Amino acid sequence: MNEITYEELNSLDKDSFVLIDIRDEGLRAYGMIPGAMAMDPDADPDCTNEKLATVPEGKKVIFYCEIGRRTREYEAARFPSGREYLSLAGGYVGYVRSVTKSQSDTGEKQRRAEESIRKKFHKQLFTPFAKACKTYRLISEGDHIAVCISGGKDSMLMAKLFQEIKTHRQCNFELTFLVMDPGYNEANRALIESNAKALGIPITIFESDIFDTVDTIEKNPCYLCARMRRGYLYSRAKALGCNKIALGHHYDDVIETILMGMLYGAQMQTMMPKLHSTNFEGMELIRPLYLVRESDICAWRDYNDLHFLQCACHFTDTCTTCHEDGTTSSKRLETKKLIAELKKENPFIESNIFKSVENVNLDTLIAYKKDGVRHHFLDAYK
Repeated sequence: MNEITYEELNSLDKDSFVLIDIRDEGLRAYGMIPGAMAMDPDADPDCTNEKLATVPEGKKVIFYCEIGRRTREYEAARFPSGREYLSLAGGYVGYVRSVTKSQSDTGEKQRRAEESIRKKFHKQLFTPFAKACKTYRLISEGDHIAVCISGGKDSMLMAKLFQEIKTHRQCNFELTFLVMDPGYNEANRALIESNAKALGIPITIFESDIFDTVDTIEKNPCYLCARMRRGYLYSRAKALGCNKIALGHHYDDVIETILMGMLYGAQMQTMMPKLHSTNFEGMELIRPLYLVRESDICAWRDYNDLHFLQCACHFTDTCTTCHEDGTTSSKRLETKKLIAELKKENPFIESNIFKSVENVNLDTLIAYKKDGVRHHFLDAYK
C-alpha cells in the first residue's frame, strides 16, 4: 500500500479523507489522532469492509498503526473498490513526532502542566501521590531518588509530581531524573528529550544495548527487556549515589496484576508499593503513583495537549507494554476489560480488588509462602 506522510496529510482538505486507527485498545488508550475511527481489519474483515463501504467513493481512506509497518503491508484490493487506500508513514508515532516538532518551546507547556497539577488535577493526582508517599513511607530524610523516566505519560507525570512535592519542603531529599536509552532510534530519543525540556525536567541519559540483545529473542522478549532495564537502572542509580529508584506503576497496574496473578498464574500476589533490591545492596524500589488512577493520568495528559511515546522498541506494533511478570499485552487488556465489565454491576469492584490483598486471612488459606518457604494448613492442623 502506498504511503502518505503526516505533513502531506495536513495539506489535504479534511473532508477528502477518513482516518482509520487499526491499533488495539491498549495502544489507543495512549492517544489517537484527532478525528480517527477505530477499526480492526485483521480481526473482523467483514465488519471493516461493511463500514468502509459507507465511505463515499473518491475519498481517501488512510490507515495507521503504531509505527507504520502493518498498514504499509496492506493490499488495497482486500477493501471495497472506488476509494484510494493509503498507509500513514510512521503511524501514530510519526504523528506524535511531527506534532511535537512543530510546537515552539516557550515555557508555556511547563507552566500549564505545573499549574494543572496544583489546581485542576490536585485532588486526582497530587493528593493520592502524596498519600502513597506518606502511607507507605516512600520518601525519607536524606534520600537520593532516581526518578526513572521511560518517556511515557506515567513516568513523565511522576517526575512532575516529585518536583511539586519537593517544593513543599516537608522532607529533605535529592532527585535525579534518570533516562536509559536501550537503543532508541534518533527520533524517539529526540522526542523524549524535547518533552522533558518542554516540561522542565532536567534528565540524565545513559545508553545501553538492551534492544540489540533482546532483538533475537523469540520467546518473551518483553519479559527479558523489562528485567534487563531494571538491572541497568539499579546499577546506574547506585553509581550516581542514589539509594532508591522510582517507577511509574499506577493503581490500575496494581489491581490488574492482582487479578492476572489469580486468573493466569494460579497465585495470590500483588505489586508492592516498595521493595528492597535483592541484587543491589542498599537499593530500594518505590512506586509513588500506587494510588493514582490511569484515567486521571490520561486526563492530565490530554488537558495539557501532551504527546508521549508508549513504547519505542522493535515490537511496538504487537506489544503494548513491557511486563516483568511475563504477562502479555493481550492478557493485561483482557483483564482491564473484565474489570470494566464487573464495574458496571459493582462500582466498588476496583477498590475491592485492591483491598483484597490487605485483608488476607491466613487461617482460611490452604497454603501460603513466607520468605520462600511454603506453609500448608495441615502443618498445624490437629
